[in-house]
Amino acid sequence: MEVGTKSKLTEEEQGRLAQAAFGVGTVILSTRELTGGFFNTAYELALADGREAILKIAPSDMVEMLSYERNIMRAEVEALRLVKASGIAPVPEVYAYDDSRSVLPHEYFFMEKVKGRPYNEVREEMTAGERAEIERELGRYNRRINEVRGEQFGLFNHAPEITKGKWRETFAGLIGDVLDDAVRLGASLPIDRTELEQGIDTLLPALDEVIEPRLVHWDLWDGNIFVADGQITSLIDWERALWGDPLMEHYFRSFIDSQGFREGYDTSIFGTPGVQARKELYDLYFNLIAVIEYYSRKYDNSGYLDWATGQLLEGWERIGKK
Repeated sequence: MEVGTKSKLTEEEQGRLAQAAFGVGTVILSTRELTGGFFNTAYELALADGREAILKIAPSDMVEMLSYERNIMRAEVEALRLVKASGIAPVPEVYAYDDSRSVLPHEYFFMEKVKGRPYNEVREEMTAGERAEIERELGRYNRRINEVRGEQFGLFNHAPEITKGKWRETFAGLIGDVLDDAVRLGASLPIDRTELEQGIDTLLPALDEVIEPRLVHWDLWDGNIFVADGQITSLIDWERALWGDPLMEHYFRSFIDSQGFREGYDTSIFGTPGVQARKELYDLYFNLIAVIEYYSRKYDNSGYLDWATGQLLEGWERIGKK
């Protein structure tokens, strides 16, 4: 699916970035665009000195995007460095990062090429038992990620002045920004904003259960999980990381039912009365973004919008039955 936010580079432009990162004598032997992502542009490079690397390029500053997507490449780099240094989960090493826009008018970074293939590409080749073990391992890693404590709630690497003191206030701001994005981008939502805000307000008190900021990846869908030889080799795409509630993680969404993940994570730790309300709020946040980003990313597949709108309406119906 073609995406309007991607910035394609020529091989000569990629070479200039590689020389800035690795030295003036760096030569690219081959380059291949990776098409699995839906926001940044990524290339797999083979260098003449035998090294392999992934080059990731952010969209142009002129591209329309959602509010939370501003500065997310820096967030990804810092999150990768944090997790790599802590050793809590396998992630690619960051080789070089440049936000100066001095070589090309793009923020970019180079990272390690990881072993394996995305889980969404290989899961159908696996037995049920093999899938369960991968998802059990994912649960263990996700639990370790969520055990990292932060100093404040909010999007990863955002300045303190644009975060709030409590999780309830922070999340209300995040979902409010998404609704504002819908207006700015001319997105057509199937539910009136006033009705949405009233429904959100009824669930927000449940977020008072969340008192400690935890590291949340938020985007650990199967395409961001690399596997090889029956094991997880890397967790990628940390650009949407935040300090918040672990229940925001992708495998807690209502459309996923993985016993293996629940066993690996040990979800018995979530025993408070507001757990279901929290999950429904995060479902709503996810589903709103899925619909609205269609308008900023200019997907060429209208079937995606139909799917996202259906997910939003299903989730809203569950909230309305409360």
